[in-house]
Amino acid sequence: MEEKRFKNRRDAGMQLARHLKEYRERPDVLVLALPRGGVPVGFEVAHALDAPLDVFVVRKLGVPGHEELAMGAVASGGVRVLNEEILAALDIEEETLARVAAEEERELARRERTYRGERSMPEIRDHTIILVDDGLATGSTMKAAATALRSEDPKRIVAAVPVAAAEACDALRAEVDEIICVLTPQPFFAIGLWYEEFVQTTDEEVRRLLAEARSPA
Repeated sequence: MEEKRFKNRRDAGMQLARHLKEYRERPDVLVLALPRGGVPVGFEVAHALDAPLDVFVVRKLGVPGHEELAMGAVASGGVRVLNEEILAALDIEEETLARVAAEEERELARRERTYRGERSMPEIRDHTIILVDDGLATGSTMKAAATALRSEDPKRIVAAVPVAAAEACDALRAEVDEIICVLTPQPFFAIGLWYEEFVQTTDEEVRRLLAEARSPA
């Protein structure tokens, strides 16, 4: 296995930003980070590009008992993306899928209130959206985000991550205009293996980074 490439999510964001230099100081660029883990990464990307930062809330639909395995995802705007291969291979019943989706949709609504408060979603139409997460394993979360955003008529959607499974990148190409990834290791195993520090990002850290990004200083 290759050596770990990122100290933490902030370091990963700084490395990722170097691959996005063409988008620096462009008035149409908006960085949308997928909470929670994508926010520290997105914060550094937005800072380096001198672009605004906000969040786009997406929740993975984990297989019961194997929650790290995504059978789909839900996103703001009522979008649901399903991994039909996983559903078929594991013979997931519709009742099980509906229960998990309902739970995650409640959590999605809670997070939107927690992170954004009374602030409205930023303008998407005619903007170049850089969607940032801390990595891609299956790509379901990023796919759900891209699908939801596409309905808002952005100029361009760029998926940007520090590390990804090559298969996830391939599956996502049809959903976005560009994919930027620093590292696509083979074998991939898991996102956290490519970070020295991969502790869970808290709601408080998300709120703090969003507030810091909005600060004129």
